[in-house]
Amino acid sequence: MMRVKYAAFVLLSLGITFLSAFTGPSGKPQQKQVLRRIIVDAGHGGEDVGARGRYSTESQISLEVALKLEKMLQAALPDVEIVMTRRTDIFHSVIQKAEIANQAKGDLFVCIHVNSAAPSRRREFVGYKTVTVRRKGKSVKQRVKDYKTWTTPNPAKGTETYIYGVDKTDERKAVASEGLDEYLDSVSIKILQARKTSDANDPTKTMLANILTQQYFQRSAKLALTIEEEFQKVGRISRQAQQRKKGIWVLQAVNMPAVLVETGFISNPEEEDYLNSEQGQIEICEVITRSIRLYKYSLENQVGISSGAGSRK
Repeated sequence: MMRVKYAAFVLLSLGITFLSAFTGPSGKPQQKQVLRRIIVDAGHGGEDVGARGRYSTESQISLEVALKLEKMLQAALPDVEIVMTRRTDIFHSVIQKAEIANQAKGDLFVCIHVNSAAPSRRREFVGYKTVTVRRKGKSVKQRVKDYKTWTTPNPAKGTETYIYGVDKTDERKAVASEGLDEYLDSVSIKILQARKTSDANDPTKTMLANILTQQYFQRSAKLALTIEEEFQKVGRISRQAQQRKKGIWVLQAVNMPAVLVETGFISNPEEEDYLNSEQGQIEICEVITRSIRLYKYSLENQVGISSGAGSRK
């Protein structure tokens, strides 16, 4: 019975330590910088060109936008370090991208991508034609309808911002549990070590990983919604902030809040021209930068975001 009470006390004390990392003695959030390092990832690269348009590729556009975003973030947030996963047309697997982000101990992961939609198939009746078919072992001629078929570019357009899907929560918890030590004081770390927290089923570690995972989800969702709201303000069509159930492994593999921004549809000729234009790329970067500034302000002032662990040094 005493062991159960002690375990409960340790869980409670560690939870309080974790959640109060950025609150003062009064319980109110402290005004402290919690966004110190942003990881900017240009999607695809090298032999992995991603989606293709009439004259450009996703990897090329993503890199151009990411490099502009780096400069804009540096100017807008001089107290924040910007780390790029790539600066040239090279290929990194999603595993390498996650490793770069986690090793840099980022506080936010922003992935730049370009969307694509399959061409629309068209069919038109043009008359009749005669074909030869086999019936009861004999060749006979038959008159059938004849159609002309062709494709046209898909009219889909607009932006989407993704966060990891809730069905990937277990993977997120596993990643979060690996970085817990960076959010705890030395005494808490010793308690965890004494309780053999390398055991994945340890209740203390599980509880803290749950807290961190929930915080990552809330912050990712907050930023994704803000980005789409800001795109709407400049006249872009917003296809909303969404949870991605598959295809974006890196979002649940990074130990930080993470969003993936689909900046437009390269499959739409009008959008492809916009995505390749200087004006279009600058507008995209201005929207993302403005959104991150609002996100940073909300973290430091705890506006609409639950208090939690702080950033890593």
